[in-house]
Amino acid sequence: MLSNPVIATTLIFALIALGEWLSIVSRARIPMLLTAMIGFLLLTWSGIFPKDLLDKAQFPALGALLIGPAILHMGTMIPFSLLKSQIKAVLISLGGVLISGILILLIIPMIFDYPTAVSGVGPISGGIIALLITTDKLTEIGLSSLVIIPALIVAFQGVLGMPLAATFMRKYAKVIQTEMDQGTYRPIVSEPLEQAEQKKKTSPFASSATLKLFFIFVGASIGVALGSVTPIHYSLWCLAIGVIGLKLGLFESKSLEKANSFTITMIAIIFVVIGTMAGVTPKDVWHNLPSVVLILLIGTFGIALGGFLMSKLVGWNPYKGMPVALTALFGFPGDYILCEEVSRSIARDEKEEKAIFNELLAPMLIGGFTTVTVASVIIAGILVKTL
Repeated sequence: MLSNPVIATTLIFALIALGEWLSIVSRARIPMLLTAMIGFLLLTWSGIFPKDLLDKAQFPALGALLIGPAILHMGTMIPFSLLKSQIKAVLISLGGVLISGILILLIIPMIFDYPTAVSGVGPISGGIIALLITTDKLTEIGLSSLVIIPALIVAFQGVLGMPLAATFMRKYAKVIQTEMDQGTYRPIVSEPLEQAEQKKKTSPFASSATLKLFFIFVGASIGVALGSVTPIHYSLWCLAIGVIGLKLGLFESKSLEKANSFTITMIAIIFVVIGTMAGVTPKDVWHNLPSVVLILLIGTFGIALGGFLMSKLVGWNPYKGMPVALTALFGFPGDYILCEEVSRSIARDEKEEKAIFNELLAPMLIGGFTTVTVASVIIAGILVKTL
């Protein structure tokens, strides 16, 4: 019965729904994605979920297809003028991964060895691409026994990163509320994109949700194609196409929402993220637990410290800057989901919710792309050559 795709999908969807409910009840103190990932791991370990449940669900395959369109959609949420102002978010996120990498490379070799340190630095700075670079090199040089370390770090880094980032984001949301009450708050976007879009008259062709979704896929396909023929990762191309397309009027603001496709897209991508836990066994965790835990603790501390120091340096509130640095631990879609959860749980009305969401979203997305998509790949590529 569990091999039926609909039933398998519903069971995993139940974990996501439970996580959403806990996030609402806890006012974003318990991130939805964290609940779904840990719940899936425990149910798989206990035998309640079969190990191939995700394969039976077939939904992750859809999620893998939708990553490009989702990233393009994120680009259409960021006005070009706002993107230019996010250089501070880039500096803060780079400061976080730099301090983290230095601390890991200094401390871990004294307790374990240098290859163990290198196996953790790239993945702690980002996600799947850095994991693949690291594991391929470890396997190539005969250190396949260490492959589980970067895999476990990628699997569990969100366990520390998401609650910590959510806590700082909640504190910064309170700062925004205080400024609003005092009349000193200056919104990050002077005119909401929705208002600008409402001023435009569109033709019946432009108002078709099917055609909107088609053009989004065309843009994402171009990004994926460019990523395959250039050294730049396809996610950066998709983000750039979204930002430029919005500027040129090729895409609408919040394009997937306008195409009535955003919710199903995010759910499908969450299935992909949950799938990163599928190969982790209790034996793997137990054997490599000391090195993984130490790398995670040192790495998380280093990222938060780097984010704090760089926030002070560029003149940002540390509660705003530290979550931006911590996006290295979870990236997309975790950064978007946390912005949504925090703004929804803290805001007292819809207008306030939009203001908090807009304030948090742009730097978090930029921080995530800087660390997970760019910095982690560069760091992993350089360090594995030293093995």
